[in-house]
Amino acid sequence: MAQVLEFKLPDLGEGLTEAEVVRWLVEVGDVVAVDQPVVEVETAKAMVEVPCPYGGVVTARFGEEGTELPVGAPLLTVAVGSPEATESRGASGGPSGDGAGSEASGNVLVGYGTGAPAARRRRVRPAPVGQAPTTAAHPAPVTAARSAPVRASAPTSVPVLGAVDPQGPVAVISPLVRKLARQHGLDLRQVAGSGRDGLILRTDVESAIRAAEEDAAAVPSTPARPEPDTSGERIPLRGVRGAVAEKLSRSRREIPDATCWVDADATELMAARAAMNAAGPKVSVLALLARICTAALARFPELNSTVDAEAREIVRLTGVHLGFAAQTERGLVVPVVRDAHTRNAESIGAEIARLTEAARDGKLTPAQLTGGTFTLNNYGVFGVDGSTPIINHPEAAMLGVGRIVPKPWVHEGELAVRQVVQLSLTFDHRVCDGGTAGGFLRYVADCVEQPAVLLRTL
Repeated sequence: MAQVLEFKLPDLGEGLTEAEVVRWLVEVGDVVAVDQPVVEVETAKAMVEVPCPYGGVVTARFGEEGTELPVGAPLLTVAVGSPEATESRGASGGPSGDGAGSEASGNVLVGYGTGAPAARRRRVRPAPVGQAPTTAAHPAPVTAARSAPVRASAPTSVPVLGAVDPQGPVAVISPLVRKLARQHGLDLRQVAGSGRDGLILRTDVESAIRAAEEDAAAVPSTPARPEPDTSGERIPLRGVRGAVAEKLSRSRREIPDATCWVDADATELMAARAAMNAAGPKVSVLALLARICTAALARFPELNSTVDAEAREIVRLTGVHLGFAAQTERGLVVPVVRDAHTRNAESIGAEIARLTEAARDGKLTPAQLTGGTFTLNNYGVFGVDGSTPIINHPEAAMLGVGRIVPKPWVHEGELAVRQVVQLSLTFDHRVCDGGTAGGFLRYVADCVEQPAVLLRTL
């Protein structure tokens, strides 16, 4: 079996690192002799004919005419010791013309060559019929009348490289064939070439592609997911709805938020509210929670701030302008109670009522809807227990309040039915860590469970 050797573009001297293939002097399947020029290349200095240091059959070429190759890149592969190469050397008498040939060249270009020539070999005369061939140890004498070399009844082809050596070169010379195979994810080493000496042709690749497609079609595939129906009613995102959408989207894009939550026993808070309402003007639960928030923000001012991203600064705000979520026919709005930190629960309650009525009538001014520093969201009015609020950009936090409902609760060591509420805090993780956020939420929960705690700040 022939040994396949790879010939690489040699160093052509003067510091040149690449050369352009101008013209190939051999084709795949040609028999080349040692030191026979196989390709003409052009460097930045001159045109050069590059001789091949091996004698044998060309099995593959690399690089079409006009392609630039770096020094050390494969030029071609040669099957050395093939019947065609042996026959050619026998007929020509070898490169020297004296009946002896060499397996590798002693000539060199800069940076490549094979050193001393190999030992000279004699051709073996064919043995007459019925006579055993002379062994290599006792070669037959060479006479003046030389016999013609023995030819096989049928030409012997060089083995297909992809089938013989998975790591060797592939018998493909056309870049279009390689591109076609690459586009279809086809491994050329698995394709049997129908061309001369196993050369892979375009028809071979196309046949392999068709076979692969037929195999794939035979395997049941997962049904394609139907496209969503977009023929329904379209509602423009404009006005209040558009403004809300933009603000919430911006919040999600810019603020790295986190949420923590806790269940609290609101039984004592509800009892305190009942007592307050019995003694004077009615105060809503939302007003009491708003007053608790202003007290908590005085203890944890990190949450009453905003982030100046361009200046890379946290701006700690001095006043608390408390926003609260209000659902109206026009959508969700967030009116702002100005200077909430200076108001008591009754004053905050009165302002919440006034702003809520203006929101329902659609009479809120832009000034009443902007400038908030912290938002309170009572989603419990919708009959839900918990949520993860989206921060009202550019604020740093929002407190969410679920519904207050009777639940089993351990009170003073005994299982009892108590009024329980879930509180959730979403905060901007840039302004504080979880310890600060947890401390704020825990203080709010303590005030809900023991309203007397607020007496210290009243």
